[in-house]
Amino acid sequence: EAFQLSQNYPNPFNPATTIRFSISKVGRYSVNVFNVLGQKVANLYDGLAAPGTYSVRFDASHLSSGMYIYTLTGDGVNLAKKMALLK
Repeated sequence: EAFQLSQNYPNPFNPATTIRFSISKVGRYSVNVFNVLGQKVANLYDGLAAPGTYSVRFDASHLSSGMYIYTLTGDGVNLAKKMALLK
């Protein structure tokens, strides 16, 4: 099994979406959301994780419409995807 960062669902979304990711080895991982300027707007997960599939919910009701980038980083992995918030 490999590391995987799935496309958020639904996309585009308003005001919340779900992000799924898979971990293939034990380690410390984080899932963060950034705006197009590279500023972190949310930390959705930060901690130790065992191999498996996880999902986190992102509530963007306090953010403005636009494109956002979410990342999975950690023990040897750095993956990113785009998502659109439409209000």
